[in-house]
Amino acid sequence: MEEQFILRVPPSVAERLERLLNEEDPSSSSHDKELDLSFFEDGRNSTFVIGNDSFPASLLDLPCVVESYKTYDDNVLIKTADIGQMIMVREEGDVAPDSVEYRHGLTPPMRDARRRRFRREPDLNPEVVQRVERDLWSIMKSGTAEVTTQEEDGDGNAHNVSKKLEAKPVAKPDAPDPAANVGEAERSDSDDSDESM
Repeated sequence: MEEQFILRVPPSVAERLERLLNEEDPSSSSHDKELDLSFFEDGRNSTFVIGNDSFPASLLDLPCVVESYKTYDDNVLIKTADIGQMIMVREEGDVAPDSVEYRHGLTPPMRDARRRRFRREPDLNPEVVQRVERDLWSIMKSGTAEVTTQEEDGDGNAHNVSKKLEAKPVAKPDAPDPAANVGEAERSDSDDSDESM
């Protein structure tokens, strides 16, 4: 597979790029002939140069992978790459993105996709997680859970009291008593068939 990325540029730069790519005579002199993309040491920020103008650019991670295809006969599509990053070229005065993860997808339905489509990690209290983990370990070892409750003395002082819960067998409701059917022969479900024959 090939390595590909999305290049998103401002409208003024897009017109110049389109003019350069559609130019029929490559030997003609045009001031937009020079294209360059050079990254800084951090690997995320860069400078995009077209002609004599330079623009700041950032490498951003897309919220989901986009597949790209090519075709030779307009009938059969061949997958060429999975695209997960985008180089976003900005005008000189535009604000740089605050994170390396781009919030939006490439199309309007994927606007604000990171917030709307992907689950956030739950806010868990570490003390609760540790307590549940201890309870699970104690259940696995001894078969009982220890419940901590707060009780108040007569003075109004609260203190923790540990109680062990014993596992009690649960009685089955409406279970027939086997001793009640002493004189009857056992019947199967097939004996309850239609007797009209």
